Amino acid sequence: MFVFGSSIVHVGNNNYLPGPGVPRANRPYNGIDFPGSIPTGRFSNGYNTADYIAKNMGFALSPPAYLSLAPTSSSGPLVLTALSNGVNYASGGAGILDSTNAGSTILLSKQVEYFEATKAKMVDAAGAGAVDALLSRSVFLVNAGNNDFYVFAAAELARNRSAADQRRDAAALYASLLSNYSAAVTELYSMGARKFAIINVWTLGCVPAVRVLSPAGACSALLNQLAAGFNDALGSLLAGLAQRLPGLAYSLADSFGFTRDALADPQASGYTDVATACCGSGRLGA
Repeated sequence: MFVFGSSIVHVGNNNYLPGPGVPRANRPYNGIDFPGSIPTGRFSNGYNTADYIAKNMGFALSPPAYLSLAPTSSSGPLVLTALSNGVNYASGGAGILDSTNAGSTILLSKQVEYFEATKAKMVDAAGAGAVDALLSRSVFLVNAGNNDFYVFAAAELARNRSAADQRRDAAALYASLLSNYSAAVTELYSMGARKFAIINVWTLGCVPAVRVLSPAGACSALLNQLAAGFNDALGSLLAGLAQRLPGLAYSLADSFGFTRDALADPQASGYTDVATACCGSGRLGA
């Protein structure tokens, strides 16, 4: 299992990035429900999405963070882990666009580069044939896009753009996002990836950090509309790639639909509070 994306599937890469502006989850209350009740770098009270998918595949949890395995002195731990379990390249704050939170995260394009470097080391150790066979059976989990929209929406509000201008800006954003997303999937495919588990963008306007900006704690309609429009386009993109790239198989998880339903009927999903963050402080834990 090889994991790419943002904070929802991040397991600690940002802990190894330098600088005060790097988003990290290495302090309480992150990890309060994780075994040992310790912060692990996950932006979560416990296991995250990558962990649960890995657990359902038979692993104990998500494969470890790339930067925890890639010291300059030795590639041994990285290669052994990549050949047995896989590697997690995700980074909190990462975007599909190279401009999103640049300098404080590992961008999606850089995550793909890290996988390329990993594969080269795997081939040196085990041979091209064995590695290609392994990668064709592996699952490539991708969950990205949320941070691009947060950055975009903040910029649009700051510029006080008209509704017509916002529509034009959103169309240009979609085009750039889909081009980069297609490039990432195609590049991974060219390196041997065949099975993709893609997670779309959830109801971005309803996260606590957005709701807290509203006096009534309301969701942002703009962000939810942006997410829904992108998800439609992403579905079409993946269907087209599957037709064009022989052997590519994918599943598309509807995170937007899941969170929308959970917000509409919390008790049906086992929740009592769908407005407050698990691990923050202040109003709505935001």
